[in-house]
Amino acid sequence: MTSVARRRQYGYDEYLALEEFANVKHEFLDGEIYAMAGGTPEHAALAAEVLTSLTLQLRGKSCRTYSSDLHVRVSETGLATYPDVTVVCGKPKLDPEGKNTVVNPTVIAEVLSPSTASYDRTEKREHYQRIPTLKELVLVAHDERKVEVYRRPKRGRWSHVAAGPGASITLTSIECLLDVDAIYSAAGL
Repeated sequence: MTSVARRRQYGYDEYLALEEFANVKHEFLDGEIYAMAGGTPEHAALAAEVLTSLTLQLRGKSCRTYSSDLHVRVSETGLATYPDVTVVCGKPKLDPEGKNTVVNPTVIAEVLSPSTASYDRTEKREHYQRIPTLKELVLVAHDERKVEVYRRPKRGRWSHVAAGPGASITLTSIECLLDVDAIYSAAGL
């Protein structure tokens, strides 16, 4: 008779304790901890440009931008992760179990990478769309000049819009504009 090795299941509190001293960031879902892939220079540059663009446009408003150092939890599904860019409007609401974990993002932006693009577009997007406060999810392509926005309607299904070279895309929930060429050019791409 053969036995199947079982992965260790972690509690969310155990994950948070491990994450506090970890050298790399991890994602948590269904009792499992996954190391997050390190980004390429291009990935980091695109994330920085989106962050900078939104930060400048939100100056003086009640919304604030955060880098990938901000931990976000999807209370509805249990996913805990570090989006590339997070915007919170109003006061950040912290997860009762994670003192530095936000549960009320208004906008999340993810720069896609070859190893995570499929996951980010499907499973992770579905997790994010369960956050009641999330109004828009931005996906920034790594292999072409393309920015996509999934937008929560007042009722019904999420809508999807995309912009390519020579175009801009508006984040209606925070009244910001992302110029596709400006983001990629500033990132050196």
